[in-house]
Formats: sequence, structure tokens, C-alpha cells
Amino acid sequence: MSIVVVGSVAFDSLKTPYGEREKILGGAATYFSLAASQFTKVRVIAVVGEDFTAKHEDVMRSRGIDTTGLVHSEGKTFHWGGEYHAENINDAKTKFTDLNVFQDFKPEIPAGYRDSDFLFLANIDPVLQLQVREQLPNVKLVGGDTMNLWINIKNAELHDTLKRVDILLINDSEAKMLAHDNSLPRAARKVLDLGPKALVIKHGEYGATIFFRDGEFEGTHHPFRAPALPLEEVVDPTGAGDSFAGGFMGYIASQGKMTRSVLKQAMFYGSVMGSFAVERFGTERLESVTRAEIEKRLALFRDLTHLD
Repeated sequence: MSIVVVGSVAFDSLKTPYGEREKILGGAATYFSLAASQFTKVRVIAVVGEDFTAKHEDVMRSRGIDTTGLVHSEGKTFHWGGEYHAENINDAKTKFTDLNVFQDFKPEIPAGYRDSDFLFLANIDPVLQLQVREQLPNVKLVGGDTMNLWINIKNAELHDTLKRVDILLINDSEAKMLAHDNSLPRAARKVLDLGPKALVIKHGEYGATIFFRDGEFEGTHHPFRAPALPLEEVVDPTGAGDSFAGGFMGYIASQGKMTRSVLKQAMFYGSVMGSFAVERFGTERLESVTRAEIEKRLALFRDLTHLD
């Protein structure tokens, strides 16, 4: 099984309580791809500039990620700068956002990607998300992400896109904003009414909850929650959510189906990959983590939640 991810490949300049890094590899599609590549074949679609070198691309290629869809354009790569403080390590303070070549990103599907089985629409303009979805009409399952910006300025377009998405992954505040409801369970139900069959709400350091549309997945009506691993040190939380999505979608793709049991297991693999991502700056830990380490940590997650 193969999965296509469409999103940003970027450079990040970061400051956290554990140090500073300048122009390290980042971007939603990067984190997603590295996490998902532990489970399935990944194909990436993104745009980078002239400052994106073969060394950067080799980070993905070394994990077997197909970069045919990585377009090299004149100009500079998307560059984001942020800062995290110890009192709330999960809250990034954006210092600057230089879209550069990403501003004119018009994703196109390479011919070799058209037989892909799964699709993940990372956080980009919902108009572009829908265009990509329509270029891959035969995929088995579509996952998607969005953010408060698109909820605010392109709400109607986002609603159109959600009709074509099977699983939406967003955080608490985004779910409440999208649904216009401060009750998370009610908000989840309202978001599911927009089209998705399942909704994953990410709670940062507190884990994630998956809600199911009534009647889907063997008649499931109740949500399921996976914890986050209690970590003493969170070095860089930048890629946690995208790494969660990569582990989650990657595992589903490896199973080739979307049943309740597969989705529950995928929630744990998502949490596992998110927990590795935050241990080092940028993509460092995702580049080095092994499948044996992943399975060992999955066992730890099971111990955290097992009731004798």
C-alpha cells in the first residue's frame, strides 16, 4: 500500500528552553512522511526553493520516501521561525513566516503517483486540498488536516473539502471553532455531520480522541482515546502533530482497511511517533528511530492504559 502526502516542506528556525536551531528541516509533509515511512510506502508532493539541497532531500530518500513530486522552484524555501517557553512548551510563538515559493504552490499529481491507495491532505489551502482530492478520485481513504486560518477565511471552501475527506485530524480549539460549539463532544458530532467518517482531535500533551460518525465502523457510537506519553523533557514540539498524523495514517495504510480495531491501533502508533518527534530538534529523532524502538514504545503505551 502507498500513501501520497501533499503539504509543506520547509525550514524552521527555533528557540526552545533546550537551545536554538537555524534553518533546520521541517514542514508538515516532512514530519508526516518520515513518520509514515515506518509503516508504508510514502510519496510526497511539495515545493522547495533553490536553497533546498540534495542533502535535505536525502533525509527523505534515505527512508524510502518517493520525492518525484517534490518540485524545485526559483526562489527560497518556505521558512518559519518560532519560539517556545518552558511555562507552556506546547504553545509556539511565531516570530516570522516567509512563505517564499510555497506562496504560489499549485500541487500536481505525478503520473507515477496516480495508483496510490491512500491520500493525506496536510495543512494547506482547502481549495488546493480539494483540487488534489479530485486528481486522485480512486484512493481508498483520504485523511486531512486544517487550521484556524482556513476556518476563518475560507470556511465555505473548507466545508466543500470536508465532504471528500474520510478522516479529519485537528486540535481541540479548531474543532470548537469549526463547529461553533464549546462542548467538545457536541463539536465533534457537528464536524462529523460535515462529511468525515471519523474525527481525530489532538490534545497535545494529553493525547488524542477519535470520534466516529454514528453507524460507521461496526455500529460504533462511542469515542476512543489514546494517551500521550508523559515525557520529562520535550525538546521541540514543532512536528508532534504531523508526526502523529504520519504514524496514524501510515499504520492504516499498512493494514489496507479502516475498521474500528485498526483505527484504535493507529491512534497508539500516532502517539508513539509524536512522542519520538519531540525528543530532539526538528526531524533528528524521526531520522534515527527504528521499528524495534517503535514497537517497544507501543508496548509501554499499552502498559499505560491496560486495566487488569
